[in-house]
This record gives sequence, structure tokens and C-alpha cells, in this order.
Amino acid sequence: MKSLRTPDDRFADLPGYPFKPHYVDDLPGYEGLRVHYLDEGSRDAATVWLCLHGQPTWSYLYRKMLPVFVEAGDRVIAPDFLGFGRSDKPVDDAVYGFDFYRGTLTGLIERLDLNGINLVCQDWGGLLGLTLPMEFPSRFQGLLAMNTGFNTGDVPLGEGFLRWREYANSQHDLDIAKLMQRSTSVLSDEEAEAYAAPFPDATYKAGVRRLPRMVADNPDVEGAALSREAREWFGTKWEGKSLLACGVQDPVLGLPAMKHLRKHIRNAPEIMEIPDAGHFVQEWGESVARAAVDALS
Repeated sequence: MKSLRTPDDRFADLPGYPFKPHYVDDLPGYEGLRVHYLDEGSRDAATVWLCLHGQPTWSYLYRKMLPVFVEAGDRVIAPDFLGFGRSDKPVDDAVYGFDFYRGTLTGLIERLDLNGINLVCQDWGGLLGLTLPMEFPSRFQGLLAMNTGFNTGDVPLGEGFLRWREYANSQHDLDIAKLMQRSTSVLSDEEAEAYAAPFPDATYKAGVRRLPRMVADNPDVEGAALSREAREWFGTKWEGKSLLACGVQDPVLGLPAMKHLRKHIRNAPEIMEIPDAGHFVQEWGESVARAAVDALS
């Protein structure tokens, strides 16, 4: 499988991102592909915050939340999906699929032997991540879900998403810095460019192009049946604590989507609303992280 590796100098001196990289390159079924993850806090901590990003972001998204979790005495694992961040990037768009991504996450959880997990997920981090607790019910204890949902294929996709997917499909070389700054008013120019750092040119963006096309628009799409199973499991068997947080300004996965998600999370509390935040709610993440520490401890 032909893949690219972003040069390390692209990640030098990124604002607010002093974290040491960690890698695995021998996950079963992914041998030779290097997966990057952040690993902060005590290895002996009873609680692990597993922070999953979406499209077109990477672990840089969690730079404001991660210190709050570490300050609470916990461990934080924040991987970069293949095709994103410091992880390797297969160049063939067709490589990327729901099972391809989910397999790296299950493999990483098992390789690092993570337990006491609080799942932190947004966007595709949720579409994929919400299928994980039913796979490892003894490993998961909490859920922080932000602007995301289940990828079930039996719910009509909103007009906001359909417009986004049409736009994304037209962009072979998506301008990630411009997109992030347009949708996230609090970003500086330097922070917006940091989001684009993993992608020197369009050949590195196969994963970026692929994810919008993978959202299930019918029940037979790859991953949809598993996501429906996860939805049922969360509604009937989930025993952990939950916090749902929503960037209200999100036109794609805002309050309507989060209210729909809440209906399927057993014992989920009222949604924490962040009025000024948009889709990338982690950019307002310090207050969300502190609320999560209180709610999920």
C-alpha cells in the first residue's frame, strides 16, 4: 500500500501544541502503516480520556482540553486517524472505509491495553467511536460526545450536511486552513495553518476527501448496520456516565443532531450548550473539559 509520511518539520513550533509524539507501526492488519497518538499524563491513572477527532482535523484539535484532563490526574490518548495528522497517509482514496478506520481504533485500544476509558468524540470521532464501547464494555466507563451522531443510514441527512458534502466533493485540494478559520471565529492565522500542517499538498489529502463520502445515506452503507447495533446498545445497555456538549452555531451537527443523539444514550443528561461555538467545539474546549471531569468522575 503506497502511503506518504508528513515531514516532521511541518509540526515544529505549532501554537499550543508542545506534546511529544508516540507511534505504533505494527497494528494487526496495518503492518507498515505508522499511527501517531498523543499519550499524556500518568500511565498508572485509573481514568483514560480517549480523544477522537473528525474531518479534516487531527489531535491538534484537543490541545485546549488535554491539559485539563491531565490536571485532573488522568491519562489522555489522542490518536491521529490514518490519513490525518502525524499518521501515515495512504494515497489511494479507495483504501479508506469505515472498517479500515474502526480497525485501527480497536487495534490501538488493545495494543495499549486501555481501561477506565472516557470516550471523547466529535464529528467522525463519534461516527466511528460510538461503535467502540459495545465492543469493549468492560473497558469504557464514560462518554463525552460533541457535535456528532450515529452513522446508521436510516435517518435522513440534513440539508446542512448535504451542502457540505457537495462542497467537499468538489474540492480535490481542500483549503483546510481557510475552512477552519471560516467555521471557527476564535482561531488565529497561525492556529488555522497548524490544522493544515499535516497536508503539504493534495496527494496527502485522500482521507480528507474520503470521509464526507463515507457518511451513511442508506442502511446498506459500510458501517451502518454496526452503527445501528451501537445505537440500540447505547439506548438499552450503556451503564456509564455521559455528557453531551453542543456548539450551537454548527449548521451540520448542531442542536437538532445532538438532541437526536441524546434520545439514544441511556440516562443522558441535558445537553451542555456552548452558544458561540460552532462545529469544532473543542476550540471552546477548556470549559467543556472541566464540565466533563466533574460529570464523569
